[in-house]
Amino acid sequence: MPFYDLSCKKCGETFNIKASIAQRENREILCPSCGCNDLEAVFKTVNYVVKSKGCEAVSCPQAHRCGAGCCH
Repeated sequence: MPFYDLSCKKCGETFNIKASIAQRENREILCPSCGCNDLEAVFKTVNYVVKSKGCEAVSCPQAHRCGAGCCH
């Protein structure tokens, strides 16, 4: 089952939940704060790592977070 980042249109609560695709399509997911099922997807930044032979070839896109300068 996938995880979804959702926001409630009624109360504004943003939350992450593991649910089936059918549950989302059938509007069976409820806001944990108010119980409303009027939800919309929240799109966040997606990070990915490209495998390389060394740090010199590609700089780490997350160096500001990990401080290492190269993903291993």
